[in-house]
Amino acid sequence: MSNNDKNPWTLLGSREIYRNPWIRVREDQVLRPDKKQGIYGVIEFQSLAIGIVPVTDDMETVLTGQYRYPVDEYSWELPEGGGSLGKDPLDEAKRELLEETGITANEWIDLGPFHLSNSVTNEAGRIYLARRLSFGKPNPDGDEVIETKKISLGEAFDMCMDGRITDAVSIIGIARALNYMGGE
Repeated sequence: MSNNDKNPWTLLGSREIYRNPWIRVREDQVLRPDKKQGIYGVIEFQSLAIGIVPVTDDMETVLTGQYRYPVDEYSWELPEGGGSLGKDPLDEAKRELLEETGITANEWIDLGPFHLSNSVTNEAGRIYLARRLSFGKPNPDGDEVIETKKISLGEAFDMCMDGRITDAVSIIGIARALNYMGGE
């Protein structure tokens, strides 16, 4: 283990502050790296963040648009959602893509893991590139009102770069998909 891999924090105790089906909030009593006592608040997610970059043969992608309650804004983003921790992430990605867009794919490429806001949460995720697409009818959850639009993958990247797309899963996914596909 290198010096950079060592945990400089010492856990002295922990207590649950809040829990619901999606998140658990805990407060840890810690000995900080400077050896002073302190607290650390952690949000534990009860699912895996899943993002899908569907790409057509014409290098177009499908974005979903919906109102995001926590930030009080409408957001254009990739098809994404929470996958059950006990299930295969690829199966969860296939379910999420079909549910939100009606799309199925015959080719799936794992673009790797990511962490979101890892200074306060353990939320982890996985991004997939979906190709050889077939289009059907979406079936969103009852708490989702989703629009879809098809745009070029290049335009989606431009939206990430100029702030029209602010969702981290989407920015990571679109950048990784372009990087992966640039190698073909």
